[in-house]
Amino acid sequence: MKKIILCSFPLFMLACSNKDEKPKPVDVPQAALTQSANSEAFNKSFSILLSNYYALKDAFIKEDTENIAANAKALMIACDSLKLGELKADAAIVETAKMNNQNLKDELKGLQGEVGLLNKRKSFQMATSDMYDLLRVVKYDQAIVYMQHCPMAFENRGADWLSNTSEVANPYIPGMDGCVEVKDSVDYRIKK
Repeated sequence: MKKIILCSFPLFMLACSNKDEKPKPVDVPQAALTQSANSEAFNKSFSILLSNYYALKDAFIKEDTENIAANAKALMIACDSLKLGELKADAAIVETAKMNNQNLKDELKGLQGEVGLLNKRKSFQMATSDMYDLLRVVKYDQAIVYMQHCPMAFENRGADWLSNTSEVANPYIPGMDGCVEVKDSVDYRIKK
């Protein structure tokens, strides 16, 4: 028995002297985007659509009715130029995207016909909803899009808009940015 204890003792000491160091986590840099799930032609046309939407949102922030009209028209043209035929998806998704795109165009046409900034903002809220639905259906994977929410818009009924940044600028009540929250972020980017 003494031999077993004496032979075990050095092994026990060796095991106890081993430091319980856990390997340090290695910071892995963010992977670059890989190939998109959609065609380059579709991505380019959708990028233009988003840029025109953001310009319209910015015109509402500035309360510039001339630019609101011009940007709504440019966004309608971008809707007409959207390459949904290049969307790599099944027929049901393409048809849904076409319907969302048509709804967006119809709302933009209504926005252009509205009188007064308040009514135009109500149409913008509806156009935002259509744009958000379209974004999620096509799963645009070239950028993060943030949905922001102002609970005080339209007499505390609230309203949403899309942004290419998490920083806040309120198109419904310009300057009233403290109450705004990021409600959602849509990120279909493909990571390695």
